[in-house]
Amino acid sequence: GAARPGAARLSPALLCPQSLSAGMAVAGALVLARSVRMTTKFKSALDIPVEFVEKNVKLRGKLHHITEKGLEVEHIPISIPFLTLMQRKWQSQGLLLVRLAGVELAPGGLAWLRQELKPRQTIWFQLLGREDLALECLVLVNKGRFLSVCLNEELLRQGLGRTARIEGLHHESRLYWKLHKRLLRAELKALKKNKGIWKEESYSERIRDRISNNRFVQTLKQFVSWLRGS
Repeated sequence: GAARPGAARLSPALLCPQSLSAGMAVAGALVLARSVRMTTKFKSALDIPVEFVEKNVKLRGKLHHITEKGLEVEHIPISIPFLTLMQRKWQSQGLLLVRLAGVELAPGGLAWLRQELKPRQTIWFQLLGREDLALECLVLVNKGRFLSVCLNEELLRQGLGRTARIEGLHHESRLYWKLHKRLLRAELKALKKNKGIWKEESYSERIRDRISNNRFVQTLKQFVSWLRGS
């Protein structure tokens, strides 16, 4: 018979249980794939998806070593009880090389990092770029429940480094200049306070250095040493 007026026409595909099940399966597979990527333990810079770097994703890690090349960090992925337990069986170990983006360390910078950071300490690192198998990042350390410190800026505020190009970010991008300004402000604070590499010698220190470097004084010291030896 003819259809009743006002009755909605439903597509046969929507009425088919098989089509509905297939659609749910595809959606479930996409959710699972996304979950696997978020819970995957990255053991190398190349393991990290390109879109993670492009979207400047923030990751969590455990500090292992502080070297001249950067921080060696063990990635701590998001934990989903059942999925994480399965992944642990086949995930291998490996450390990520994390560099402090936009900072050229001064000689005392490495020692300061080793003093401030504790072994196995948890840190956060925000991805900015990937260069030479290393990750260029903003590194954050919790200093309390509601307080975190950006090591990139803190090193510059202490006068233990100089602002450098942020590798991995396009130098004309808005994010590049936003971060670069932050680093320059931190460096300027150290310069104004004469801290670290920006510390100026006092007048007495300059006089003492000039006297110690004077040839006559050096010759006199050698003569005194010769007298004592004889």
